[in-house]
Amino acid sequence: MPTSASLKVDRSSKTLRELSLEKMREAIWNGHFKPGERLVERHLCEQLDVSRSIVREVLRHLETEGLVESVSQQGPVVATLTADQAAQIYEIRALLEGHAARTCAEKASPEALKRLITLNDATQEAFRQGDFHEVLVRTTAFYEALFHEAGLSVGWDVVQSLNARINRLRVMTISSPGRKEEAAAEMRQIIEALQKRDPQAAQQASQEHVKRVARIAAERLREGSDPKAY
Repeated sequence: MPTSASLKVDRSSKTLRELSLEKMREAIWNGHFKPGERLVERHLCEQLDVSRSIVREVLRHLETEGLVESVSQQGPVVATLTADQAAQIYEIRALLEGHAARTCAEKASPEALKRLITLNDATQEAFRQGDFHEVLVRTTAFYEALFHEAGLSVGWDVVQSLNARINRLRVMTISSPGRKEEAAAEMRQIIEALQKRDPQAAQQASQEHVKRVARIAAERLREGSDPKAY
């Protein structure tokens, strides 16, 4: 579990607002702040070592991402992600990612496929090293490339609008027992279908991958499991 000191931002790069946003987003993903927990501005200023105006901006941004919600007489709290909301997110993912994989199999250049293979290899390496933060970063990079190589920039915009909640769910699923091996096999099926230029197989493999993580997330949510800090 991160300490308050670990939340302090590095002022050497990016803006304080960007760094504070990243710290808060990850602190919610990894369970440092629990669902329903009040986010008190004064305490956050001390933990992040930034001004109250920055904290307010960050909380407003996190609310747009669905990670924070305002509750009457309490103020901002960590949003609770329900099983129904998770199911809807996965349904949207299956539709969009399946379509992106299908389209990519049809039209991506050989160079684009090589980039996707490289990006997936990087994700699996992060998995092997147990670096869940890098798994999130590299998985996002893979899907961004998949959508853009398919020419579906608007589809990626939709995914990005959900990405904070998608990664909150990913933190729950990637730490599940045996998930490293399962994920590698599922992604290998997607890559192989893309290489074979098989649109139907690419779509099916992508959607089966999403359905599998949806089942894992549903189980974890039923158990009330907290994400493990990474």
